Amino acid sequence: MEVKMENQAVTNTSWEELSISNDFLFGKVMQEAELCKELLQRILPDLEIGHIEYPELQKGIRPDADAKSIRLDVYVKDGRGTVYDVEMQVTDTKELPKRTRYYQSLIDLQLIDKGRTYKQLKPCYIIFICPFDMFGKGRHIYTFTNICEEDTSIRLEDGTAKIFLNADSQMDDVSRELRAFLDYVAGEKPDDAFVEKLEKAVKKAKRNRQWRHEYMTLLMRDQENMERGKKVGEEMMLMLIQKLVDDNRFDDISKIRDDQEYRQSLYKEYGIFI
Repeated sequence: MEVKMENQAVTNTSWEELSISNDFLFGKVMQEAELCKELLQRILPDLEIGHIEYPELQKGIRPDADAKSIRLDVYVKDGRGTVYDVEMQVTDTKELPKRTRYYQSLIDLQLIDKGRTYKQLKPCYIIFICPFDMFGKGRHIYTFTNICEEDTSIRLEDGTAKIFLNADSQMDDVSRELRAFLDYVAGEKPDDAFVEKLEKAVKKAKRNRQWRHEYMTLLMRDQENMERGKKVGEEMMLMLIQKLVDDNRFDDISKIRDDQEYRQSLYKEYGIFI
């Protein structure tokens, strides 16, 4: 099961109603190299990005049979080999920081072959674009690199950075160019040449019948997975209630309906797994 199930693709949003904030459509629009390059340059203005290349479109990484696989929205490299993973995320799943940790580990596995030294690992930026402020500080951008807590002048210099962009902000903390893009993600139409090009690319993408068919197929698959998950959840709940009744734990029955964390602990206690 791919990790993007919790994003916008599982809603009932029709193809015609999709905007740039939809992860599927965003990934298709970013297949235009110049648009992708300009977006990266707006996010990372201090870097000189000469050109970009696509090792794979919407790259999938499957480490092994037992590990969780991922599908990256936009996975590109520049002329120096620096890797950029850009994700459009509309739902605050409360686990994005740990997801960046997992993404980084799997991306690194793709960047270094057996027998090569760690020095050959290229810089990597993982970027999440969100219409919400996951840190609640009102900023448009939150950039995380590894810094020594005892002496903040010391950087680990491991070549990684995690960036979270928030389209729901009024703070004057980013460039006018990046602000225009984030306002567009939030549903506004600012007077900006790049945003105009994005809007044209979105309209062009929606005329692509193959992409429309692909989206509808993914939508049906995700809805089926949701229904299957709902059915499994109901079966687990019934099994748990029966065990609680057998043990005369009637007070717990009412508690588990509203307390998901406690319910999960009881699943583990009784060994209920489907």
